[in-house]
Amino acid sequence: MTGISLFRKASDAVPYAAGQTIFREGDNGEHMYAVVTGEVEIVTDGKVLETVGEGGVFGEMALIDRNPRSASAIAKTDCSVVAVDEKRFQFLVQQTPFFAIQMMRILAGRLRRTTHEG
Repeated sequence: MTGISLFRKASDAVPYAAGQTIFREGDNGEHMYAVVTGEVEIVTDGKVLETVGEGGVFGEMALIDRNPRSASAIAKTDCSVVAVDEKRFQFLVQQTPFFAIQMMRILAGRLRRTTHEG
């Protein structure tokens, strides 16, 4: 997976303990998240869809399409993540065009994995 390095030194990272829920499937999604340290599992129906590590992002679908969360995010290890709201997301896309390319690569990779597993 392509990593996003923009958040490595973010001062607004929030810590989560292993096993702690970051968000639940069905929640409203007003943020996507970037993993600064540790790992986060993306889970639906008790099945781990993906493990997102340092430099990875998750929760972007709900931020982009404004639909409820399609999966839950649970800290696999102690971790810290940065929440990115729509305003910050738009700023990053505008000021850092490579960020938009990275996001599209991440989404395309997830879509390919989903369609090849089905």
